[in-house]
This record gives sequence, structure tokens and C-alpha cells, in this order.
Amino acid sequence: MKKRDSPEIFSPCEKSRIIKSGLKREAGVVIMGSRGSLKTMNPASGAIIMAIGIFLFAPIDAFPFLHHVLGGVLAVGLALIGLNIYQGLTRQFFDRNFLIPFLKNPVNSFTMGTWIAGMSVICNVLVKYYPSITLVVQIIAGVNTVLWLLFLVSCGYNFKQLVARPTSHATHGVVLLSTVATQSIVIVWVNLFPFFPDVLINVVMGLGFIFYLCGFILIAVRYGKETEWTLADHWTNTNCIIHGALSISGLALVTANIGTPLFLMIFWLIVFGLLLVIETIEVTRAVKRVHRLGWRKGLFTYNISQWSRNFTFGMFYAFSMTMHNNPHYMNVLYNFHEKFLAIWAWIVLIVLIAEIVLWADSKWSLFGGKMKEKAI
Repeated sequence: MKKRDSPEIFSPCEKSRIIKSGLKREAGVVIMGSRGSLKTMNPASGAIIMAIGIFLFAPIDAFPFLHHVLGGVLAVGLALIGLNIYQGLTRQFFDRNFLIPFLKNPVNSFTMGTWIAGMSVICNVLVKYYPSITLVVQIIAGVNTVLWLLFLVSCGYNFKQLVARPTSHATHGVVLLSTVATQSIVIVWVNLFPFFPDVLINVVMGLGFIFYLCGFILIAVRYGKETEWTLADHWTNTNCIIHGALSISGLALVTANIGTPLFLMIFWLIVFGLLLVIETIEVTRAVKRVHRLGWRKGLFTYNISQWSRNFTFGMFYAFSMTMHNNPHYMNVLYNFHEKFLAIWAWIVLIVLIAEIVLWADSKWSLFGGKMKEKAI
């Protein structure tokens, strides 16, 4: 098979340059290591904030004890986790030995979208539990908006690179973080800056849909034209963002009260259909990996990209719940949504707990050996 960009964060030559600068690598991505006296952090670490944050934003409401008793404490915990991750990412961002190779990778540089979406989720969670600090959260949202504007420049450049050579890169769902980050900004603007003009909200939301179309086509071209790919080896965890990016787009539409009830019902059905298709592929992939590698290596391993699934599941719940609770969007699916949400909340919680256990096992070997997946 023709050698192409792997799903890793850095290419071999870039990897060599980074290793010379003192950064450690493991499991196909940059991890918490050391560079002199400094620690390095995986560029996709924002996905952890996204996954935990979206649970605190919506699915937690289905569990009264967690919501009313522990919700405020968990929100503070999320903010502290975010503070730790963002201080590490900020330090790296100003290190040219990290930044230049990272930005030059036209696929994985989209992981910057997790930084923006993660900060957006933190803003929404903090306002939910501590509305008295809205002014502080607005300042954070302002900083996040500036970061998003920088991300737009990166997205434009990298989409241009990918469109120019669509078969030269192993494009996967991470490129759809362009949509996730953009729509997360829209949701924050609607919730925190109600005085922003509708035209601005509509234009930015439309940009998010354009990013989705571009990313989806590139992913389709990659898997359509590559003849020697296998489900077990080349399908990536981040492909769940194919439905997750539409879920957050749906949440943005409902939050901004855009679209008729019929349109949103059809849109929800499309997202639901994609979720079923993508997750059926994931189950098939899991079976193949278990058959080849066994349960331990094939399924119960940890990779930071797995948090993207937790986020997409939680985001679909948030989209469905917000639509269900808005009288404007009441439709023939109303009763179905009520039953579906009761079941889906448990799925989101169980999957989140499982991911936390896998992460803990990768750190402290809870089950007799640290396991980390080598590819995204």
C-alpha cells in the first residue's frame, strides 16, 4: 500500500526533530512526558474536558443525586482539570519545537478544536451551576473566541492542503473538530452574549456546516479511494465525530431557535441514523479486534481519542434533551424522545465510567498491566 500520513500526530522526520528537543512519545501521540523540567501534554487533551463537561451540561440532569448534590463540586473539579490541561497546552503552544511540527500536520492539527470546544463546555457548565460568575465566564468566552479565530486560519490552510492532495493523507474524523469548535462558539455566544446580532450567529453556524461538508467529503474520499484499508487497523475512534459534529450543530440550531419543528425532526432523524450506522461499524470493528488481539488488547485499552465517543454520546443527549424541552420543537417524536432520553442517559454514564476506568488503568495498572493503544 502506498505510504501515506499515518493517524499519528507527527511524521517520522518531525518525530525525530521533537525527540531531539527532548519530548517523549508513546502510543502514537505526544503524551505527558518531560522536556527538561517541563511536562508535555497530548494536543488532544481537550477531549477529556469535552467528554466530562458535556455530561455535566446535560445527561447529569437525569440523575438527581449527581445533579443536585454533586453537580457543583463536579463543575469545580472540571474547571480544575481544565486549568491543568490548558496551562500545559498554552506552554507548549509557545514552544516552536512542538508548535511547528504540530501545525504542519494537515490532519491532526485539527485537534486544536478540542481546546476550543473544551473551553466552551467549561463556560456552559460553570454558568449552569454558578450563574453569579457570569461576568468571569464571559471573559473566558472572549478569550476562547480569539483562540477560535486563530483556529479558523489553521482550518482554512489545512483544508486547502487536504483538498489539494486528498489521497495523500489518512484523513479521519478529527477534521470535523472544525465544525465542533465552531458550533460550540455559537452556543456560548447565544447563552452568554444574547446581544450578538442574529446575522453573526447565522453566518458562523453556516460556516460550521460548510466545515462539516468539507470534512465529510474528505473522509469519504479517503476510505473510498484507499483499496487496502481494513476496519480493524484503519478505522479510527475519531470517526464517531461524523455524527457528533451534527449533534452539536443540532444543539446550536435549537439553542438559537433556528428552524421549524419539521426541519429539526428530520435533522434529528438524520443524526440518529448516522449514529446507528457509525456505532454499528464500531461494534463490528471491536469484534474484529477482539478476534485478532483478544479482549485485553483488542478492546480494553486506553487511547485519548476514545474520549471523543463519550463527547459525541453526551452531545447527542444534549441535542435531544434541549429539543425535547423546547415547546417550539414539539413533534410526533415527543413521546419517543422522552423514553429514549431515559435510556440514553444511562448509556452515556456507563460509557463515561468505563472510559475513566480505562484511563485509570493506563496510569496505575489497576488490572495487572498498563495498556495504551498505539494508534488513534
